[in-house]
Amino acid sequence: MHRLLVLLGCLGLLSCCQEMPANAPDARIIAVGDSLLAWNATSGNSIPDVVERSIGEPVLDRSASAAWLRTGFGVDGSPESGVQAQFVPGEWDWAIVNGGGNDLMLGCGCIRCGGVISTMISEDGQRGQVPDFLRRIRDGGTQVIYVGYLRSPGLITPIEHCKDEGDEFEARITRLAQMEDGITFVSVQDVAHPGDASYFSFDLIHPSRKSSRIIGERIAQIIKQTPS
Repeated sequence: MHRLLVLLGCLGLLSCCQEMPANAPDARIIAVGDSLLAWNATSGNSIPDVVERSIGEPVLDRSASAAWLRTGFGVDGSPESGVQAQFVPGEWDWAIVNGGGNDLMLGCGCIRCGGVISTMISEDGQRGQVPDFLRRIRDGGTQVIYVGYLRSPGLITPIEHCKDEGDEFEARITRLAQMEDGITFVSVQDVAHPGDASYFSFDLIHPSRKSSRIIGERIAQIIKQTPS
């Protein structure tokens, strides 16, 4: 586990260079999150890359590996770090968001994580940093798509022991999305087939290109089917 934490920390250093709005001035979609979104970006096959190709429009991708969702806030109320700080206010139609996995794996080792989960989102889905963040985006006129995490059914992987915590975390986000207009939760628990490692990258944590494509196309379908 220690070597895994070191690996994930190093991956964060490799993903420090994020796109800025000037790089995609015509984009109406912004993506913020952790390595679920950022993975496969070097080959142009990340989830935001797939969304961009599928809808035929630019996506500003500011996601970064090892980003945490929980953060502190400055005196002006602005987030200081992580996924929340990646978001740049603007006239976005859509925000693709994910996060929370590093808070669970690195923050509490997916063991006795009740306090960490509740800081992110309460059991009823109404309080915490996730609802506050997503409402802040939504209230600025942007529709939010929150993307869940892969599961590894039937495989011995470094993320398998996080299943119970991941299930609870995403159940709370589901409740939030069911009660809030402008917030859609996209579960990807069903993407990886039982016993099939081809849905994962070499580390058996992150999505392979195949999984990034499936998830990206799932997100793109929501965007294309929703009136602008």
